[in-house]
Amino acid sequence: MIVDVHAHCWPSLDCFSPSFQADARRMRVNAVNLVSRYEDYRASTAGEDVVTLVFGGKARLSGVWIDDHDVAAYVARDPGRMIGFMSLDPTQDGWQDEMHEGRERLGFKGIKLLPMYAGFYPQEERLDPLWRYASKHNLPVLLHTGTTFVANAPIDCTLPRHLDAAAIRYPDVKIILAHLGHPYEGETVAVIRKHANLYADISALFYRPWQFFHSLMLVHEYNVWEKLLFGTDYPVTTVAETVSGLRSLCDVKIDRFSLPRDRVEALIHRDALGLLGLPDPRPSAASGVGA
Repeated sequence: MIVDVHAHCWPSLDCFSPSFQADARRMRVNAVNLVSRYEDYRASTAGEDVVTLVFGGKARLSGVWIDDHDVAAYVARDPGRMIGFMSLDPTQDGWQDEMHEGRERLGFKGIKLLPMYAGFYPQEERLDPLWRYASKHNLPVLLHTGTTFVANAPIDCTLPRHLDAAAIRYPDVKIILAHLGHPYEGETVAVIRKHANLYADISALFYRPWQFFHSLMLVHEYNVWEKLLFGTDYPVTTVAETVSGLRSLCDVKIDRFSLPRDRVEALIHRDALGLLGLPDPRPSAASGVGA
């Protein structure tokens, strides 16, 4: 089984402001389709047994807003293979009501935050109710960390070092730093090594193979392989592309440096559900068949 911890529900271009769409042209060398289609996602898994964590995104500052009801409807299309996370923008009125509704009415199992895109720091006091709620109800929190293509999104808000303070105050919360915090991978490695419940995903990194190879060498030298989780960033990348990109790095050798293939394979097939305390939604898991 593969657990993709980072996939988006982006129902239409109307979820993004014109300025966000314009900035998004800098995301990759080739233009990215900002509309996610589940049929395309499933077709891109190359026949792998995949369970997917899905979320939308809320960041008024940057012009991103996906209603959580749309995410719930997306997950309902294949609840045996998808787990929904709510998205919150703590800079906006009513976010705590959305948090309660997300878990209690929509059945979401985690929280997605966009600190840089929304313009807040994860360790701010105004987020204390969020961290307490996540701790009380065992909700993993996944945050965007690292760089961006959006002009008005303050990069300082997304530096991995800020999760150190949050983890010290709320050590029981499972926290995932998205994109290995690139290009601040050194900070990410430092904080995930330090805290038992901090992890990082490797979504949307394989298409910068030079940087990704060196990032994983840092992971190797600091011995934090067990803290890495597989993710795609769909529709920016796919499961098949990401698996292929990861495996291709094992063929790289620079002087005496290379990546251990067994560690990369373990990353691809890591039981992220178990690490994050999430239930396996597959019917076979519920019946005990193939578990």
